Amino acid sequence: MKIRSVCVMLALLGMPMFASAEMLTVSVTNNQPDGGFTFSPPWVAFHDGTFDAFNSGSAASAGIKAIAELADAGPLGAEFTGSGASGVTGMVTSPTAPPPIIPGEMGTLMIDVPSTMTNRYFSFASMLVPSNDLFLGNDDAMGYEVFDAAGNFNGPLTIMVYSQDLWDSGTEVNDIGFGAAFIVGNDPMQGTPENGVVTPLFEVSGIDTYLASIVGQETPIGTLTDGLGTGELVATFTITPEPASLALLGIGGLALIRRR
Repeated sequence: MKIRSVCVMLALLGMPMFASAEMLTVSVTNNQPDGGFTFSPPWVAFHDGTFDAFNSGSAASAGIKAIAELADAGPLGAEFTGSGASGVTGMVTSPTAPPPIIPGEMGTLMIDVPSTMTNRYFSFASMLVPSNDLFLGNDDAMGYEVFDAAGNFNGPLTIMVYSQDLWDSGTEVNDIGFGAAFIVGNDPMQGTPENGVVTPLFEVSGIDTYLASIVGQETPIGTLTDGLGTGELVATFTITPEPASLALLGIGGLALIRRR
């Protein structure tokens, strides 16, 4: 059977012709100026919409606490696995060492989404570095729909994260000189527990003073010289299909039908 005939049959049967666009590239750019904040390699997930990593106004899970305080994505990944949600996860890594994605840098991840009709939604989480417990993430499990109900790719998608989109996990008191991770001379295990709730960054009491106190601090990759104000672009996520996935509509079409 010719590929053209296969595509016609799919159209007549009402089957999603683009459900095969499952090999995706996730790119993350740090849009901060030189001397600005970095962020840890983002943990990302494509899932069925049932995994909600956190909610504004509620206590952070152990997974979000580990990301926000220590840039440790392991516990969040374990929570995802234990939730029973369908999906796949990965880490967007820095192209250079050390791991944090520094200002002007772009990290990438190529990831295979196993079922585009099920794993339609995108989530992410990453620590804002340096800080006690600030992080990037989305609190709406279905906020970013990558594939529609028929499995068709909705992108390319661009997600722009501004400073007002950042979060305080409410798990550690904001004191840059005590317990903040990635500050030279600090012990990140000695922070003071806050026992609060996840809160939008600029709704946190005293946040302007806290952010100002971070300027001039020395980190393993250099001294932070640029503070963070409202309206600043922090990160840009882009989600695009791999050319090989799109090619399944051509020479790979028959293989797709057999697998499905």
